[in-house]
Amino acid sequence: MAAHSEPLATQKRLDSWKEIATFFGRDERTVKRWEKERGLPVYRVPGSARGGVFAYAHQLEDWLNKANVTGPSAEMSSALYAAPENDSDPRATTIGLVTTNTAPHETAFTSSYLHKSPATSSLTAAKPFFWLLPLALIVASFVVFSLGRREPRFKNALAAPHAPSTEAQDLYLKGRYYFEMRKPDDLNKAVDFFTQAIVHDPAYAAPYVGLADTYNLLREYSTMPPQEAFPRALAAAKKAVELDPNSAEAHNSLAFASFWGFFDATTADREFKRAIELDATLPRAHHWYATFLVEVGRAPEALTEIEKARQLDPSSTPILADKGFILSAAGKNEEARTLLSQLCSSQPEFIHPHRYLSAIYFDEGNYSGYFQELRNLARLRHDVTLQKNLAAEQSGYEKGGLTGLLQARLRAAQESFDRGGSPFALAESHGAVGHHDEALRYLEIAYQRHDLSLSTLDVNRSFLPLHTDPEFRNLAAKIGLPPIQ
Repeated sequence: MAAHSEPLATQKRLDSWKEIATFFGRDERTVKRWEKERGLPVYRVPGSARGGVFAYAHQLEDWLNKANVTGPSAEMSSALYAAPENDSDPRATTIGLVTTNTAPHETAFTSSYLHKSPATSSLTAAKPFFWLLPLALIVASFVVFSLGRREPRFKNALAAPHAPSTEAQDLYLKGRYYFEMRKPDDLNKAVDFFTQAIVHDPAYAAPYVGLADTYNLLREYSTMPPQEAFPRALAAAKKAVELDPNSAEAHNSLAFASFWGFFDATTADREFKRAIELDATLPRAHHWYATFLVEVGRAPEALTEIEKARQLDPSSTPILADKGFILSAAGKNEEARTLLSQLCSSQPEFIHPHRYLSAIYFDEGNYSGYFQELRNLARLRHDVTLQKNLAAEQSGYEKGGLTGLLQARLRAAQESFDRGGSPFALAESHGAVGHHDEALRYLEIAYQRHDLSLSTLDVNRSFLPLHTDPEFRNLAAKIGLPPIQ
């Protein structure tokens, strides 16, 4: 199969000016000039502070062939290029703008099942994730299309729905199929298909929604950092709303990214309600609204919404898993444990039941169950940092019981923080051992660094003793969370 017809994720990509220059056998200044003066197909990574670029080998070949047909310059005709010797092995190349020597993102593991931004770990060449590919790939068509849309927004609302191309619609549906699988590799396939749909039809809102939804979940189901995921999810969701203001799914995606990515509970509540108003039969709207409600301390309402979602889509494993999570948050641990255990038996590769069960077991003092479920979680997420921290916790427990476990967790969180890891995880670990002043100190640092885990502040169990503390309550208000009850 020619490279042109292969999925984007399998095509040979060059991830820097240096690699692009090497491909042609030229220096970086030359290929930069070609890009500027001769339209060399180079893409830029949106939101990249370092101005990252990438290009596809087959597009560079096409560009050079077209240049030769129309009369190449001397320097073009002398450019040498060669395909990599190991194209058949994806581990031998850089994929999705994440190279094999990418610096690891390390955070300490937190036991709280309410923590929506799980620990990240070192990436290996054998487990690549296509983090930045889609928005970078579509930036050119995105900008061109946006420049052509200068009508007032109210006209969009009155316009007839956009009729997507057959190819784009087919690619979108394939993306949704893989999105619903909820596994890291499948979510990355979903990113690929949604991106291709956008390239085929930039005016089609649905794949932007799919892209936003997938980014919203990648930081949860894989080791993708939330700082990478949420800005891209928000950008894609906003574009979807702009293209189709009457899309319930677009408003739903925007609500999700607004809250878990940027602590904006007011916008999230409004957008979730708007999504349900537009389509009360959309299961995902009730589902995600339920998880939002439980995190802002409205568990009874959350149970109502998650049950609506279950009735609309009774076979959905993610909805059933989050129902178990919400049942536990509402104090119904026995019901939650039964439901989650059934899911672990029927869907052993699904991540969330293991995470939620580990928290229930920990709260109940069932530490053997806690360790087992975390081992399952670390395996499924390919999370080597979690595996390391879990081993330290288990060793601490064997030597000193619960105190030893919590001290091991605190040491791991401190080590991670010293290397640039999460201040929220360190605050949580201090809170768990009763170091309230230290917990508050690191929560303030987390706020200054915009640690996205702060969205769980109101309901995180490690901080329950601090709920009456004025400093803690002021912090929740600064973040934009609802007042603590």
